[in-house]
Amino acid sequence: MTRIAIIDGHPDPAPDRFVHALAEAYACSALEAGHEVRRLDVAQIEFPLLRSAREWTESPPSPAIRHAQQDIFWADHVVIAYPLWLGDVPALLKGFLEQVARPGFAVPRAGGDGPDKLLAGRSARIIVTMGMPDLFYRLIYRAHSLKSLERNVLGFVGFSPVRHSIVGNVDKSDAHRKKWLKRVAALARESI
Repeated sequence: MTRIAIIDGHPDPAPDRFVHALAEAYACSALEAGHEVRRLDVAQIEFPLLRSAREWTESPPSPAIRHAQQDIFWADHVVIAYPLWLGDVPALLKGFLEQVARPGFAVPRAGGDGPDKLLAGRSARIIVTMGMPDLFYRLIYRAHSLKSLERNVLGFVGFSPVRHSIVGNVDKSDAHRKKWLKRVAALARESI
């Protein structure tokens, strides 16, 4: 049994967003397979954006962010699902990750002893959706923003392995979406 935290990173809470369906398919399948699941829906979480390095290092996180940190720390495996916006992670998800990855939780405090990667021992799966074909994103854009999230955020704080699924042509057809819902459900049963 694996403890899984699913971060639904779509900033729009409208229920018809495909990222929400993917997160739900992952959660339901993981629960059916006997895993424990906690959900974090970024669109529903109230938090301020950080505006300085001093805020990041010295101001205490809000209660909602502390709760999110507890769920992430509890997890063996973290899933982050989001739509590609302007070639990158949506700003609200990026702001959430900045809030969560505070010194003392994800990285050591300045001058602190101990491990550099405070979230080591956890694996991650990134699920990113987009309107363009996934091959175009991989070849032309070299999946730059996805690689940045994998290495510069998740890898930096200790997640390993970090795997990904790129869902291109998200508006192609209902059959295409159903195929991806089945794929994501299968990934959840595997637990990693």
